[in-house]
Amino acid sequence: MEKQKEQNDMLTGKDLLNNPFLNKGTAFSAQERADYKLNGLLPTAIQTLDEQVAATYAQLETYTTRYEQNKFLMSVYNTNRVLYYAIVGSHIKELLPVIYTPTIADAVRGFSDDFVRPNDAVFLDVNHPETMADVLKEASKDMPQVDMLVITDGEGVLGIGDWGIQGVMISVGKLAVYTVAAGINPQHVLPIVIDNGTDRQELLDNPNYVGNRQNRKTGQEYWDYIDQFVETAKGMFPDVLFHWEDFGRANASVILEKYKNDITTFNDDIQGTGVMMAASMNAVAKASNKPVTEQTYVVFGGGTAGIGVSDQIRNEMIRQGMSEADAMKRFFIVDRYGLVIAGQENLTEGQTRYARPADEFTTPMTTLTDVVKAVKPTVLIGTSGQANTFTQEIVEVMSANTERPAIMPISNPTELQEGKADDIIKWSKGNALVVTGSPSDPVEFEGTTYYIGQANNSLLYPGLGAGIVVSKASTVTDAMLSAAAHGIADIQDLSEKGASLLPPVETAPQASKYVAMAVVKAAIEDKVNRAEISNIEAAVDASIWKPEY
Repeated sequence: MEKQKEQNDMLTGKDLLNNPFLNKGTAFSAQERADYKLNGLLPTAIQTLDEQVAATYAQLETYTTRYEQNKFLMSVYNTNRVLYYAIVGSHIKELLPVIYTPTIADAVRGFSDDFVRPNDAVFLDVNHPETMADVLKEASKDMPQVDMLVITDGEGVLGIGDWGIQGVMISVGKLAVYTVAAGINPQHVLPIVIDNGTDRQELLDNPNYVGNRQNRKTGQEYWDYIDQFVETAKGMFPDVLFHWEDFGRANASVILEKYKNDITTFNDDIQGTGVMMAASMNAVAKASNKPVTEQTYVVFGGGTAGIGVSDQIRNEMIRQGMSEADAMKRFFIVDRYGLVIAGQENLTEGQTRYARPADEFTTPMTTLTDVVKAVKPTVLIGTSGQANTFTQEIVEVMSANTERPAIMPISNPTELQEGKADDIIKWSKGNALVVTGSPSDPVEFEGTTYYIGQANNSLLYPGLGAGIVVSKASTVTDAMLSAAAHGIADIQDLSEKGASLLPPVETAPQASKYVAMAVVKAAIEDKVNRAEISNIEAAVDASIWKPEY
């Protein structure tokens, strides 16, 4: 607060109104207007923050689509950051889907055509590595400290693919959720996009495209740039958390594996989605009275998310006493050519780990239906981005083989989900345990209301990131990830029929606190904390930034 007061004292008039972290708009008092030369630059009326929130929310309601609402809120974001977070925090259930998934996909697609620069975003140019240090220095010069970087290169955005520099909205949106859910100070974070061009022809042909109009660089030149970025950022911000987001399938896991033991790093697509599903599996175990170690898993989608999900569930099984070899036997990965088997061409390192023996089945397993019929899974997870592939036949086969099948179409955005919750509930006669990737309305079936859990990483990564920041963890350990999974699962009551397997998204602030505390505890137990902490809850509470003037 002292640092902010010093900044406020240095800026006056229009400069103060143009700083979104210091601007109060009509909430500046009469004394402040006199002190900071604001008289005549604002309307006469003086409003409270609550009055501003009410007036701005009324404007928001006049927009009929979520994308229009997203653009309106971004205009507030660029002018008054406290007001932005006060509005979203007051209407979390309604507005989280507006500022992040599923609406963020529209913000990414429309970024160049509807261009408005997020005023805290950092654009790094892969063609000019010599400017990197100066760019980061300039971007952070007014920041009291830098606790977190959310970095993307826009190659693997959600389920919609390569969107080049437009992926910056993923970094901006992700950090907004960090603040809304876990109280990460928005003036302590940087959203970053590495502009490495794009292979999407419609962007290269779009005269409005604001990024490098070139195909993506690959190979050593790309990796040299990533190495330089890590070394430069680590040198400038010694305790920072590197959060990697929506990198391409070929690069995401390589980046995580390469740096995970040397810097504090986390990949939400690989680890975050995986931990959310580990939390879901712990909930499934409670609801079905069948331990995680006794479930059989078919994962439809062998990309970074599918392998990340499998890895985190496998790690949870191992932590519950199962050998790694036995845990691996319970996973069947299905990709575009069917069951992933040993010896197939172009398998990723992750797919190779989970590849089944080529002679395991006497007939080819070329479709998801083939695999489900042969394997008889108790759990089906969709990370494929292939809509409506969880058919009635598949749901009925699973229901015939297990009393409480867990069926989880978690691909984003909504139009890419593998199945609809209401179909799955009805086809399974109310027995399926369902989690979806985007919000789903409750389902009424035979007198019971089924509340559908959303595998929304906003329940996970904000608390995980907060725990890492509070503990100043030197690395992110498997125990910290497992603690995050249990932190979510342990707060949900599953005793009622139809209860959601996961907490509703509007409980994200409460869930984030539980997760953060569990993560700090695990960091201390693993001896990776660099902050001395005697009271975990007090340390987490003290870290929470609130949108107040």
